[in-house]
Amino acid sequence: MIIKKKRLLDTEACGQDTLMAIKDTMLLLSGKWKIQILGSLLLFGEMRFMDLRREVPGIAAKMLSKELQELEQNELISRRVMNTKPLTVEYNLTPHGTTLQPIIDSIRAWGINHRQHLFRKNNQVL
Repeated sequence: MIIKKKRLLDTEACGQDTLMAIKDTMLLLSGKWKIQILGSLLLFGEMRFMDLRREVPGIAAKMLSKELQELEQNELISRRVMNTKPLTVEYNLTPHGTTLQPIIDSIRAWGINHRQHLFRKNNQVL
């Protein structure tokens, strides 16, 4: 009886750990822009601020700056300031940031499949 209760508690703890890990990840990657910024850096490699701004349509400079700071604080991207005139800043994924590639690839694949699903469904109605 005690063993079963202990197993139940272990299962609850495991479930809580899983939910906490999901919550942490969602907080880290949530919002309209972070996945797009990370995806651009995965696709193109090192990029300057204005290159990222062009690659992520609709993002304001202030928002891009804020998102880049948060990604850097969480060690997903690195920021390199070059001593040029005018000042040049380049961003790149850290080795830890590149571990997100399978997640971003899965999101992309799901998005493609979802669009195809909706397209097929809408064509059946016509």
